Amino acid sequence: MSDTAPAWQPTVAVVGGGYGGVRVAKALDDVADVVLVDPKDAFVHNVAALRALVDPTWLPNIYFPYDTLLARGRVVRDRAVSVDSKRVVLGSGEEIAADYIVLATGSSYPFPGKSDAVDTEVAHERYRASHRALAAADGVLLLGAGPVGLELAGEIRAVWPGKRVTVTDIGDDILPGPYKPELRAELRRQLDELGIELLLGSPLREAPPTEPGTAEPFTVTTEAGTEITADIWYRCHGVTPLTGYLADDLAPALTARRLVEVTPELRVTGQDSVFALGDITTLGPPMAGHAGMQAEVVAANIRALITGEGELGVYEPMPPVIVVPLGPERGSGQLPGQDGVLDGPGVAQIKGGSLLVEHQTAVFGVREG
Repeated sequence: MSDTAPAWQPTVAVVGGGYGGVRVAKALDDVADVVLVDPKDAFVHNVAALRALVDPTWLPNIYFPYDTLLARGRVVRDRAVSVDSKRVVLGSGEEIAADYIVLATGSSYPFPGKSDAVDTEVAHERYRASHRALAAADGVLLLGAGPVGLELAGEIRAVWPGKRVTVTDIGDDILPGPYKPELRAELRRQLDELGIELLLGSPLREAPPTEPGTAEPFTVTTEAGTEITADIWYRCHGVTPLTGYLADDLAPALTARRLVEVTPELRVTGQDSVFALGDITTLGPPMAGHAGMQAEVVAANIRALITGEGELGVYEPMPPVIVVPLGPERGSGQLPGQDGVLDGPGVAQIKGGSLLVEHQTAVFGVREG
């Protein structure tokens, strides 16, 4: 990394301030005029959002104001409404001309996995309000037996061991994806130990009549005829890539699923100076770790193009990897190159205990709250 910035620097516009976007912006702050665009007033560490729901004292640990991220560049709090290969048009009407553009807008997901609030205080209050509703509920229904549904079930039982927690899914097993049968078996064993009920292989006949995250008793029935009575429910499925702003010469890179096709160098297909990473690409499952690794490749490649030094690198997709905490002390997972699956203490050490908050404090240069 150069200690002395050149007199003229190209502009790099990073659209999206999530896991990948903040890392690219920070990594290029010394060699480019970096402009990070995001409508939120703070970075949100969504990995720990479920812990913050059951324990709101965690909220300061998952919201990091952007003002400590960049030493030289700037953060523009606005939404990108149109992006082509040369400019970013904001909701305010401002246009940012850029030599390089990085698309890192990620995805939306139902609350509490993610919050769509752009103001930190508004988001905090929603988590606190839902926490109060959840604390008062005797029975909880979670729709979706993927990572979010399982993690939330474990977080709830860790705080309230006496609550009834039911997880439903239209699939015949938990945790869809290319994972080991031993992993699913271990998670099912621990869920059974926790007394969490799994109802798999049959959808609900109709959605619950109440709003998710609000306390009001209801009864629903699966297509198989099983009745479920609960006091609160959450939707734990439904990733939607945020790519509606792609315009003009970038639009052809969109697939039918609204994902962005990229080259091995993580350039948007058909482009030399526009890169994309994370949940909006076709590279694999939406995970913060994948976005972070892709950010390293994008930042290194843009640096090489700016300085003229080195060859462009390619992104090597990881083999299947996942770590699923079931509260602070339980869970399982599989890591590349390791036989078997992780046990509860292993998960607690890698993720479940701190939920990787320390990684974000390092990026933003702040201490844990």
